Order: sequence, then C-alpha cells, then structure tokens
Amino acid sequence: MRRTTFHRASLATASLLLLAGCGSQSGGGDKGSGAVTPSPTASPSASPSASSSSGGCTPLTSELTTADSGRTFCLAADGTFRVTLTGSEQRPWKKIATAGDAGSLKPMNYGIMLRGGDAGAAYQAVASGTVTLSSTRPLCAEPTAPGGVSCKGIQEWQVTVRVN
Repeated sequence: MRRTTFHRASLATASLLLLAGCGSQSGGGDKGSGAVTPSPTASPSASPSASSSSGGCTPLTSELTTADSGRTFCLAADGTFRVTLTGSEQRPWKKIATAGDAGSLKPMNYGIMLRGGDAGAAYQAVASGTVTLSSTRPLCAEPTAPGGVSCKGIQEWQVTVRVN
C-alpha cells in the first residue's frame, strides 16, 4: 500500500482558492447573503439603441439602479428620475452624493420609504449641465463573531447625467 503525503504546495493552493472566494460570488440579488452582483452593460431603464445617437449618452427614462453604474445618461430640461440602490443591513449603500453643475438637478421628494441598507433619491432637471451621482458600500459584510473573516473592499456606484 502506498502512503499519501499532503504537500505544502497543495495546502497553499487550497488556501488561495478559499480566500479568492470572498466577494467573487454572483447571485440574483442582495438579500443579506453577501453576494456581489456584477454590473451588466444594459439597463432596463434605458434604450440601448439610442446610446450612440446622443453623443455617447443614453436617454434617461425614469429610474437608475445599481446595474447602471459607469454609464452616462441624457435628460431633457424638466425631466425627472429616481435612483434606487438596493443594499442590505450588512452591506448598506451610503447616501447618494452629487458633484458637478450643482444647479442642473433639483432634489425632489423620493416618495418611497426605503429599507435598511438601501439608498434612494429623486431629481428634476432644471438647467443645462453635467452632474455625477455616486455612492459606495462595503464589498463584504462585517463579521458577526470574533475571528470571522472580513475584507476592506468597497463597491462603487457612479453615473453621469447630462441635462440638455
């Protein structure tokens, strides 16, 4: 009978694979599971065929979500839209921040009560300009027991809105 030995290289490989799993799962949502959903290239709130006709921006119809991160949208004056970022109490989104032409978007009443961990805002376009909306949240949930695994990663969300 042959004796099997466990090599250090095998142990190191197994450890790396185990550690690489933190924050790399994808799932159908974030219900406190700690799963990270990748940002798709298309959004249900925008018309993909119109993205190249407006100078690199997609017409904004009504709502922005986490799936819209990294995109640029166009909005006519007097147009309105909402931003809804769905998070969890273990991985909450921070309040949505704005940067750029401050007078281009006017904050409005969001009109919906948010769950813990979610972030939301509503805006009306009032003047021409470009505004960047952004938020962040932890990539991993905080450990619930001493000695639990944690990470320092941050998930970023950012879109640019051009008001015409």
